[in-house]
Amino acid sequence: MDLVYLHTFREVARRRSITRAADALGYAQSSVTTQIQKLEKEYGVPLLERYGRHMRLTPPGEALLKLASQMLELYDQSREIVAGYAGGTLVIGAIDSLAAYFLPPYLQRLRGLFPELNIQLHPESESVLLSKVKDGEYDIGLLLDVKLADSSLRCELVREEPLVLVAPPSHPLAGLPEVGLEELNGAELIISEESCIYRGMFDKVLQQGEVAYTGLFELGNPEAIKQCVINGLGIALLPQMVVAGELNDGKLTELPFSHPDIRFHLQYAVHPKKWMSQPLQAFIDMLNE
Repeated sequence: MDLVYLHTFREVARRRSITRAADALGYAQSSVTTQIQKLEKEYGVPLLERYGRHMRLTPPGEALLKLASQMLELYDQSREIVAGYAGGTLVIGAIDSLAAYFLPPYLQRLRGLFPELNIQLHPESESVLLSKVKDGEYDIGLLLDVKLADSSLRCELVREEPLVLVAPPSHPLAGLPEVGLEELNGAELIISEESCIYRGMFDKVLQQGEVAYTGLFELGNPEAIKQCVINGLGIALLPQMVVAGELNDGKLTELPFSHPDIRFHLQYAVHPKKWMSQPLQAFIDMLNE
Protein backbone atom coordinates (compact mmCIF):
# COMPACT_ATOMS: atom_id res chain seq x y z
CA MET A 1 0.00 0.00 0.00
CA ASP A 2 1.27 3.44 -0.97
CA LEU A 3 1.53 5.99 1.84
CA VAL A 4 0.39 8.59 -0.69
CA TYR A 5 -3.06 7.00 -0.59
CA LEU A 6 -3.22 7.41 3.18
CA HIS A 7 -2.14 11.02 2.86
CA THR A 8 -4.88 11.64 0.31
CA PHE A 9 -7.43 9.86 2.50
CA ARG A 10 -6.47 12.01 5.48
CA GLU A 11 -6.94 15.19 3.45
CA VAL A 12 -10.37 14.06 2.21
CA ALA A 13 -11.40 13.13 5.75
CA ARG A 14 -10.22 16.46 7.15
CA ARG A 15 -11.89 18.56 4.46
CA ARG A 16 -14.99 16.35 4.02
CA SER A 17 -14.72 16.95 0.33
CA ILE A 18 -12.90 15.31 -2.58
CA THR A 19 -12.95 18.62 -4.45
CA ARG A 20 -11.33 20.60 -1.64
CA ALA A 21 -8.83 17.81 -0.98
CA ALA A 22 -7.88 17.70 -4.67
CA ASP A 23 -7.34 21.47 -4.68
CA ALA A 24 -5.19 21.32 -1.55
CA LEU A 25 -3.07 18.45 -2.90
CA GLY A 26 -2.83 19.74 -6.43
CA TYR A 27 -4.41 16.56 -7.85
CA ALA A 28 -7.23 16.07 -10.31
CA GLN A 29 -10.49 15.07 -8.63
CA SER A 30 -10.46 11.82 -10.58
CA SER A 31 -7.03 10.99 -9.14
CA VAL A 32 -8.26 11.53 -5.58
CA THR A 33 -11.35 9.40 -6.23
CA THR A 34 -9.20 6.61 -7.69
CA GLN A 35 -6.88 6.61 -4.68
CA ILE A 36 -9.81 6.37 -2.24
CA GLN A 37 -11.28 3.52 -4.27
CA LYS A 38 -7.96 1.65 -4.17
CA LEU A 39 -7.82 2.06 -0.40
CA GLU A 40 -11.35 0.73 -0.02
CA LYS A 41 -10.46 -2.23 -2.21
CA GLU A 42 -7.32 -2.83 -0.15
CA TYR A 43 -9.25 -2.93 3.13
CA GLY A 44 -12.39 -4.49 1.71
CA VAL A 45 -14.77 -2.00 3.36
CA PRO A 46 -16.21 1.41 2.45
CA LEU A 47 -14.32 4.24 4.13
CA LEU A 48 -16.60 7.11 3.09
CA GLU A 49 -20.32 7.58 2.83
CA ARG A 50 -21.45 10.04 0.17
CA TYR A 51 -24.68 12.04 0.36
CA GLY A 52 -24.81 14.28 -2.68
CA ARG A 53 -22.17 16.92 -2.13
CA HIS A 54 -21.57 15.83 1.43
CA MET A 55 -19.65 12.89 2.82
CA ARG A 56 -18.67 11.44 6.15
CA LEU A 57 -16.42 8.68 7.38
CA THR A 58 -17.77 5.22 8.02
CA PRO A 59 -16.80 3.62 11.35
CA PRO A 60 -13.94 1.74 9.61
CA GLY A 61 -12.95 5.06 8.02
CA GLU A 62 -12.86 6.75 11.45
CA ALA A 63 -10.60 3.97 12.75
CA LEU A 64 -8.34 4.17 9.71
CA LEU A 65 -8.04 7.96 10.01
CA LYS A 66 -6.50 7.67 13.47
CA LEU A 67 -4.07 4.98 12.36
CA ALA A 68 -3.25 6.77 9.11
CA SER A 69 -2.38 9.94 11.00
CA GLN A 70 -0.06 7.98 13.29
CA MET A 71 1.59 6.19 10.34
CA LEU A 72 2.14 9.40 8.43
CA GLU A 73 3.56 11.11 11.51
CA LEU A 74 5.97 8.23 12.05
CA TYR A 75 6.98 8.40 8.42
CA ASP A 76 7.69 12.13 8.73
CA GLN A 77 9.73 11.50 11.88
CA SER A 78 11.71 8.74 10.16
CA ARG A 79 12.56 11.08 7.28
CA GLU A 80 13.79 13.74 9.69
CA ILE A 81 15.90 11.24 11.61
CA VAL A 82 17.46 9.67 8.53
CA ALA A 83 18.00 13.01 6.77
CA GLY A 84 19.71 14.38 9.85
CA TYR A 85 21.62 11.19 10.67
CA ALA A 86 25.09 12.14 11.82
CA GLY A 87 26.30 8.94 13.43
CA GLY A 88 27.73 5.84 11.82
CA THR A 89 31.21 5.50 10.38
CA LEU A 90 33.20 7.59 7.92
CA VAL A 91 36.08 5.67 6.34
CA ILE A 92 38.84 7.80 4.84
CA GLY A 93 41.82 6.55 2.88
CA ALA A 94 44.81 8.86 2.44
CA ILE A 95 48.45 8.70 1.50
CA ASP A 96 50.87 8.90 4.43
CA SER A 97 51.77 12.57 4.17
CA LEU A 98 48.14 13.70 4.03
CA ALA A 99 47.14 11.41 6.89
CA ALA A 100 49.88 12.82 9.09
CA TYR A 101 50.19 16.47 8.11
CA PHE A 102 46.98 17.60 6.43
CA LEU A 103 43.99 15.75 7.81
CA PRO A 104 44.18 16.11 11.64
CA PRO A 105 42.62 19.62 11.79
CA TYR A 106 39.80 18.48 9.50
CA LEU A 107 39.16 15.42 11.62
CA GLN A 108 39.00 17.64 14.69
CA ARG A 109 36.37 19.82 13.00
CA LEU A 110 34.37 16.76 11.98
CA ARG A 111 34.45 15.48 15.57
CA GLY A 112 33.08 18.81 16.72
CA LEU A 113 30.23 18.72 14.22
CA PHE A 114 29.40 15.03 14.64
CA PRO A 115 30.32 13.82 18.15
CA GLU A 116 28.75 10.39 17.55
CA LEU A 117 30.65 9.79 14.30
CA ASN A 118 33.19 6.97 14.19
CA ILE A 119 36.05 8.16 11.97
CA GLN A 120 38.43 5.60 10.47
CA LEU A 121 41.60 6.88 8.76
CA HIS A 122 43.66 4.43 6.74
CA PRO A 123 47.09 5.51 5.41
CA GLU A 124 47.61 3.72 2.10
CA SER A 125 49.50 3.90 -1.14
CA GLU A 126 47.66 5.70 -3.93
CA SER A 127 46.88 2.54 -5.91
CA VAL A 128 45.47 0.73 -2.88
CA LEU A 129 43.27 3.58 -1.68
CA LEU A 130 41.84 4.21 -5.17
CA SER A 131 41.03 0.52 -5.49
CA LYS A 132 39.26 0.54 -2.13
CA VAL A 133 37.27 3.66 -3.05
CA LYS A 134 36.14 1.91 -6.23
CA ASP A 135 35.13 -1.18 -4.25
CA GLY A 136 33.19 0.91 -1.73
CA GLU A 137 35.45 -0.07 1.17
CA TYR A 138 36.49 3.56 1.66
CA ASP A 139 34.02 6.45 1.55
CA ILE A 140 36.64 8.85 0.18
CA GLY A 141 40.30 8.79 -0.78
CA LEU A 142 42.79 11.67 -0.59
CA LEU A 143 46.01 11.78 -2.56
CA LEU A 144 48.72 13.95 -4.04
CA ASP A 145 49.19 13.50 -7.77
CA VAL A 146 48.79 15.10 -11.15
CA LYS A 147 45.11 15.56 -12.00
CA LEU A 148 43.48 12.14 -12.08
CA ALA A 149 41.50 11.14 -15.17
CA ASP A 150 39.62 8.06 -13.99
CA SER A 151 36.11 7.78 -15.40
CA SER A 152 35.13 5.24 -12.75
CA LEU A 153 35.62 7.82 -9.96
CA ARG A 154 34.54 11.34 -9.18
CA CYS A 155 37.86 13.15 -8.74
CA GLU A 156 38.08 16.76 -7.57
CA LEU A 157 41.09 19.04 -7.14
CA VAL A 158 41.43 20.75 -3.77
CA ARG A 159 44.58 22.81 -4.32
CA GLU A 160 48.02 22.71 -5.84
CA GLU A 161 50.47 21.43 -3.25
CA PRO A 162 54.05 22.79 -3.43
CA LEU A 163 56.98 20.41 -3.48
CA VAL A 164 60.15 21.76 -1.90
CA LEU A 165 63.74 20.65 -1.93
CA VAL A 166 65.02 20.82 1.64
CA ALA A 167 68.42 20.57 3.27
CA PRO A 168 69.94 21.17 6.71
CA PRO A 169 70.91 24.85 7.13
CA SER A 170 74.62 23.94 7.05
CA HIS A 171 74.42 22.23 3.65
CA PRO A 172 76.71 23.73 0.94
CA LEU A 173 73.73 24.34 -1.38
CA ALA A 174 71.84 26.28 1.27
CA GLY A 175 73.76 29.50 0.65
CA LEU A 176 73.26 29.62 -3.13
CA PRO A 177 70.89 32.22 -4.65
CA GLU A 178 69.55 29.58 -7.03
CA VAL A 179 69.84 25.80 -7.27
CA GLY A 180 69.50 24.27 -10.72
CA LEU A 181 69.98 20.77 -12.07
CA GLU A 182 73.72 21.35 -12.47
CA GLU A 183 74.10 22.01 -8.74
CA LEU A 184 72.42 18.70 -7.97
CA ASN A 185 75.07 16.69 -9.81
CA GLY A 186 76.74 14.45 -7.26
CA ALA A 187 74.39 15.50 -4.47
CA GLU A 188 73.41 12.99 -1.83
CA LEU A 189 69.62 12.63 -2.09
CA ILE A 190 67.34 10.91 0.35
CA ILE A 191 64.65 9.50 -1.87
CA SER A 192 61.21 8.05 -1.34
CA GLU A 193 60.11 4.61 -2.54
CA GLU A 194 59.59 4.07 -6.26
CA SER A 195 55.79 3.96 -5.97
CA CYS A 196 55.76 7.56 -4.67
CA ILE A 197 54.41 9.96 -7.30
CA TYR A 198 56.84 12.79 -6.58
CA ARG A 199 59.77 10.36 -6.60
CA GLY A 200 58.77 9.52 -10.18
CA MET A 201 58.51 13.22 -11.09
CA PHE A 202 61.92 14.00 -9.61
CA ASP A 203 63.62 11.00 -11.21
CA LYS A 204 62.27 11.97 -14.63
CA VAL A 205 63.51 15.55 -14.32
CA LEU A 206 66.94 14.42 -13.10
CA GLN A 207 67.28 11.85 -15.88
CA GLN A 208 66.32 14.38 -18.54
CA GLY A 209 68.91 16.76 -17.12
CA GLU A 210 71.49 13.96 -17.01
CA VAL A 211 71.99 14.54 -13.32
CA ALA A 212 73.98 11.87 -11.53
CA TYR A 213 73.13 11.77 -7.86
CA THR A 214 73.93 9.51 -4.96
CA GLY A 215 70.92 7.85 -3.37
CA LEU A 216 72.22 6.36 -0.16
CA PHE A 217 68.83 6.19 1.53
CA GLU A 218 65.52 5.07 0.04
CA LEU A 219 62.70 5.40 2.56
CA GLY A 220 58.96 4.86 2.38
CA ASN A 221 57.90 7.26 5.11
CA PRO A 222 58.03 11.08 4.68
CA GLU A 223 58.67 11.60 8.40
CA ALA A 224 61.69 9.29 8.24
CA ILE A 225 63.01 11.15 5.20
CA LYS A 226 62.59 14.48 6.97
CA GLN A 227 64.45 13.29 10.06
CA CYS A 228 67.32 12.02 7.94
CA VAL A 229 67.63 15.43 6.29
CA ILE A 230 67.55 17.17 9.68
CA ASN A 231 70.40 14.92 10.79
CA GLY A 232 72.56 15.88 7.82
CA LEU A 233 72.32 12.72 5.76
CA GLY A 234 71.34 14.47 2.52
CA ILE A 235 68.71 16.57 0.81
CA ALA A 236 65.19 15.56 -0.18
CA LEU A 237 62.15 16.60 -2.19
CA LEU A 238 59.03 16.61 0.00
CA PRO A 239 55.56 18.17 0.06
CA GLN A 240 55.72 21.53 1.76
CA MET A 241 53.13 20.47 4.36
CA VAL A 242 55.54 17.79 5.60
CA VAL A 243 58.33 20.24 6.41
CA ALA A 244 56.44 23.48 7.15
CA GLY A 245 57.11 23.33 10.90
CA GLU A 246 60.82 22.60 10.52
CA LEU A 247 61.24 25.37 7.94
CA ASN A 248 59.66 27.83 10.38
CA ASP A 249 61.82 26.56 13.25
CA GLY A 250 65.04 26.78 11.23
CA LYS A 251 65.75 23.06 11.48
CA LEU A 252 65.55 22.84 7.68
CA THR A 253 66.05 25.27 4.86
CA GLU A 254 64.29 25.34 1.51
CA LEU A 255 66.70 25.32 -1.41
CA PRO A 256 65.86 27.81 -4.19
CA PHE A 257 65.00 25.07 -6.69
CA SER A 258 61.97 24.86 -8.95
CA HIS A 259 60.98 23.05 -12.13
CA PRO A 260 57.74 23.24 -14.15
CA ASP A 261 57.46 19.45 -14.29
CA ILE A 262 57.58 19.05 -10.53
CA ARG A 263 54.10 20.02 -9.38
CA PHE A 264 51.06 18.14 -8.26
CA HIS A 265 47.68 18.57 -6.62
CA LEU A 266 45.92 17.58 -3.45
CA GLN A 267 42.70 15.92 -4.58
CA TYR A 268 39.99 13.57 -3.41
CA ALA A 269 38.19 10.70 -5.07
CA VAL A 270 34.76 9.23 -4.32
CA HIS A 271 32.66 6.65 -6.09
CA PRO A 272 30.17 8.46 -8.37
CA LYS A 273 27.30 6.46 -6.87
CA LYS A 274 28.39 7.00 -3.28
CA TRP A 275 25.59 8.07 -0.94
CA MET A 276 26.47 11.47 0.49
CA SER A 277 25.88 11.15 4.22
CA GLN A 278 25.86 14.36 6.23
CA PRO A 279 29.37 13.75 7.64
CA LEU A 280 30.81 12.88 4.22
CA GLN A 281 29.24 15.94 2.60
CA ALA A 282 30.46 18.13 5.46
CA PHE A 283 33.97 16.75 5.04
CA ILE A 284 33.94 17.42 1.29
CA ASP A 285 32.63 20.94 1.93
CA MET A 286 35.56 21.53 4.30
CA LEU A 287 38.03 20.36 1.65
CA ASN A 288 36.47 22.69 -0.91
CA GLU A 289 36.60 25.78 1.32
